Amino acid sequence: MKIEQLGRHILVEFYNCDKEVLNNHSEIEKHMNEAAIRSKATIVQSAFHTFNPWGVSGAVIIQESHLTIHTWPEFGYAAVDLFTCGDSVNPWIGFEYLSDSLKAEKWETSEVPRGPVDKIKAFAKEDLGEVHFKPQTDSEIAS
Repeated sequence: MKIEQLGRHILVEFYNCDKEVLNNHSEIEKHMNEAAIRSKATIVQSAFHTFNPWGVSGAVIIQESHLTIHTWPEFGYAAVDLFTCGDSVNPWIGFEYLSDSLKAEKWETSEVPRGPVDKIKAFAKEDLGEVHFKPQTDSEIAS
């Protein structure tokens, strides 16, 4: 499959979230892993840390890239990145799930295309041919 970008990166600002959820390490990790699963991502590993006196940061490393969160419970705020590659994962499903799970009253999002194929090819030192996210199968190479 020929694609125009390698990945999608959704940057999210969640406001007026449930402060208790934002300060709960196990809840945040559970919700972030579930967001990855619902997005159809393949989880490789997750790591989360609780700060003193409050706040949680963490990352879910997925085969298709990563999901990260940083919480400020004292402000009811969370910053989330949903970075996915390929066409089988939908980061917007993870966004919807997290919006509900964090009980966010407001949010702002922006989607940034990552790995624009035209620039990768333009800046490459050699001819890359067709750029594919996933390795081509023998049947694709033959066609």
